[in-house]
Amino acid sequence: MQTCPARLSPGDDLRVAVERLLNQSASRAAFVVQGIGSLSVAQLRFAGAEAPAELRGDLEILTLAGSVSPDGAHLHMSVADARGRVFGGHVARGCIVRTTVELLLALLPDHGFSREIDPATGYAELQIRPAPR
Repeated sequence: MQTCPARLSPGDDLRVAVERLLNQSASRAAFVVQGIGSLSVAQLRFAGAEAPAELRGDLEILTLAGSVSPDGAHLHMSVADARGRVFGGHVARGCIVRTTVELLLALLPDHGFSREIDPATGYAELQIRPAPR
C-alpha cells in the first residue's frame, strides 16, 4: 500500500478531484481512508433516493471515505451545517470545496478495482482483482 495525502483547494469539485488523483497515479485501486474540510455546496444522495440533494452554506466535512476505481468513485460523506445539523450519504459530483479539503488516499498497486453490474443488486458493484503484471 502507498499513501497519497492530498489537499484540495477552494472551488475544486471533491469527487472529480478524488477520481483525478487515482488517474494520475500508476495504481488502478484506492481507498479514501478519511477526509476533513469544508464545502460551500454538497451534493449527497440519501439512502434509497434517485437523485442527490443539494445542501448550500458553510458545511464542515465530518467524515469522508470510500473506494476509487478507474470506473469512478464510491464515496460516503457526512457534513454538518452552521447550526450543527448532520447530513450524510453518497457523494455526487458538484461538492464544491469552500476553504480546504484534506484527505488520505491509500493506493493499492497490487489490486485492480472495477465496477460491474451485480445481478443480485442491480447496481454496478466493486470487483477486486489482482493487478495486471
